[in-house]
Amino acid sequence: MIIIKLGGSLSRSEALVNCLNAVEKNYPDTPVVIVPGGGAFADQVRLAQQHWRFDDNTAHRMALLAMQQMALLFKGLKPDFAVADSVPAIQALLNSQKTVIWSPDIIELDNAGIPASWDITSDSLAAWLADMLSASELILIKSAAIDAKLSLHQLAEQAIVDKAFCGFVAQAAFKVRVVSAQSRRG
Repeated sequence: MIIIKLGGSLSRSEALVNCLNAVEKNYPDTPVVIVPGGGAFADQVRLAQQHWRFDDNTAHRMALLAMQQMALLFKGLKPDFAVADSVPAIQALLNSQKTVIWSPDIIELDNAGIPASWDITSDSLAAWLADMLSASELILIKSAAIDAKLSLHQLAEQAIVDKAFCGFVAQAAFKVRVVSAQSRRG
């Protein structure tokens, strides 16, 4: 099984549709779970928090809702894909050979002890999910150009992946790749 996290900024261009089409074309017989970034919806949460100064727990929950909104967008673009909100629901859908879009359940993540912090974004949540599902690979697809020579720590320093990501994958049993959508043609 492969987890593919699509960066939220991909929704600002045709790159999002291209990536969804590539998943459908390139992994027809492989169980795939797509993790959406929060995109412009999460950007609005950041702005609202700056303006209204509410706590990180509230912002975290709102950012998860942003990921849920992106999951609905992905489903609208790919009606044959399924949406699931929990690890057991994902497992059930994967058993039926569906490509699954994760719409993260706030309570499941709270129960898992995921801290409420902007250091933890959909990147780290995708790593958490890959671990929970015993995935063989986690692919993060970003809109930014990616220098393949950089380590994950260097990507975190450049804010290509979130600050907590390296901690989430430090003991990972799955392969991790960070790629640019620009290099994922067809």
